[in-house]
Amino acid sequence: MFREARNTIRLALPVIFGELAQMLLHIIDTAMVGAVSYKHLAAAALVMNAINIPFVIGIGITISVSQMVSLAHGKKDGQLVSHYFFNGLLLCSLAAIIISLSLVFGRGILHHLKQDPEVVVLALPFMKLMGFSLIPMLLFMTLKQFTDGLEYTRTAMILSIAALPLNVFLNWLLIYGNWGFPRLELIGTGYATLITRTLIFVALSIIILYHKTFQRYVAVRKKQWRLRWTTMRELLHIGIPSSMQIGMEAGAFAVSGIMIGAISAAAQAAHQIALSCASFTFMVSMGLSQAGSIRTSNALGTSNWAKISVIGKSTLITSLCYGIFCALLFTVFRNRLPLLFNNNPEVLHLAAVLLLFAAIFQIPDTIQAISAGLLRGIKDVKMPTVFIAIAYWVLGLPLGYLLAFHYGFGAKGIWLGFIAGLVFAAILLLLRFLRMSHKHNQN
Repeated sequence: MFREARNTIRLALPVIFGELAQMLLHIIDTAMVGAVSYKHLAAAALVMNAINIPFVIGIGITISVSQMVSLAHGKKDGQLVSHYFFNGLLLCSLAAIIISLSLVFGRGILHHLKQDPEVVVLALPFMKLMGFSLIPMLLFMTLKQFTDGLEYTRTAMILSIAALPLNVFLNWLLIYGNWGFPRLELIGTGYATLITRTLIFVALSIIILYHKTFQRYVAVRKKQWRLRWTTMRELLHIGIPSSMQIGMEAGAFAVSGIMIGAISAAAQAAHQIALSCASFTFMVSMGLSQAGSIRTSNALGTSNWAKISVIGKSTLITSLCYGIFCALLFTVFRNRLPLLFNNNPEVLHLAAVLLLFAAIFQIPDTIQAISAGLLRGIKDVKMPTVFIAIAYWVLGLPLGYLLAFHYGFGAKGIWLGFIAGLVFAAILLLLRFLRMSHKHNQN
């Protein structure tokens, strides 16, 4: 079991570093835009909140590529790998275009969100650029899912890390107008993001097309690069529930932010601090989930349920240890971490309290993420989607609302609701994976 845990961690680490690089990229963009003015920062935040749910839905569609590619790879069927890759790329390209155009042509909705009119004026052209930049980003994610499905996770990680200095340099040129470039401020960030995302997509495309590692999958393109509706249905069978799972989670956190914003500005700031810390640690859970999912899908290709069980249990134990570590970290440093974000005494006090809830949050959150990934790896996606919907939208948010606004718990009530929802999801998803792996092992 220790060897399987080590193999999963080895596969997960590049995924984790790649995810953290993307998060760091967003933090740097925010800091550089914030240096212009607080209204530019508010406009950037407005756009990022508006596009977040459509973006994560697109990412959910791309997940189907890694699942089907890893399944075919487990069967040692290179031609099938190539076939799933081509059809997955077509599907994700279509999804990217639809999502992008809906954001570009639907950006007028910003006028109806009761925001500062000056902020909306700044946000509209930025949203157009960010909408277009989703196309190369989702295509890059599709190619990344292909390489991840083959367990070559370092390639996309290196490109994600390389994008950091490139994006910072382009921001420096275009936001502030250095080296004779026009001072574009927030719009400059949009152009920098579009250029960076396009370049890493092109770079990964070239690697896949011409590197010897992937030549065997490209060489059979005349036979396998053909559109098949049955293959599309297989991909959608994984992609749609995955999108719903991620979208429901992102939507629930977005709604929680709105609810806490109705309490007070200090509560919203404290909530954002605790959530930012929890989101950062969650990237590791996501990496472990993706690695566990790929490895179980690979083992499913040969119907090796004994290996699936060992991979699953070792990944779950690893995630439990990680969740406990993060819980201790948040508990010990709950008074220090908020100082990295703010110096308002009221915000600092409430953020320290919410970090205690975030500490409890860590354990069920990592277990539900890993369990959902393992179930996705064995192509079980419908019931997990139902569990997650109930956890967030039937239990977590309503309970949080009642505790916050009817029983006087305030922001703490919202977090208690999420903890209850996550415990519910973690238990049901964990038991479902253990039951399914045990049932197949008995056969």
